[in-house]
Amino acid sequence: MKKYTYSAKKTDNKNRWYLVDAEGAVLGRMASEIASRLRGKRNPLYTPHVDTGDSIVVINADKIVLTGRKWDQKVYYHHTGYVGGIKSITAKKLLEKKPEELVIHAVRGMLPKNRLGRSLLKKLKVYAGPDHPHTAQKPEILDIK
Repeated sequence: MKKYTYSAKKTDNKNRWYLVDAEGAVLGRMASEIASRLRGKRNPLYTPHVDTGDSIVVINADKIVLTGRKWDQKVYYHHTGYVGGIKSITAKKLLEKKPEELVIHAVRGMLPKNRLGRSLLKKLKVYAGPDHPHTAQKPEILDIK
């Protein structure tokens, strides 16, 4: 008698919504938990090549915490596409300018670098303040501290 491993399909996933309050949360620890939830690793139907994860709403991204001296020493780079167009910004300045980008950048680095990872990142919604437009989805509160 042969036993087969079950491979989940995209339609098998019941997409749940979670609300994460980032106030006082350490960025890396929170991002790893969010990436795991987006990927669906806590789901018994987890299949590596299928989106079996949940949607995450992050609020209060402007009140995130970095440990040590990372506010001044952590530098984010991007390239404009022009010759010599490499730009850099410290974590402190990025928090003042676009606090949502800190969380998105951290989670993106923990997801697969392919089209599955890009589709998983679309299920992450990040907001700087306490308000969000996803109350209709009735997100469950997820405590990550």
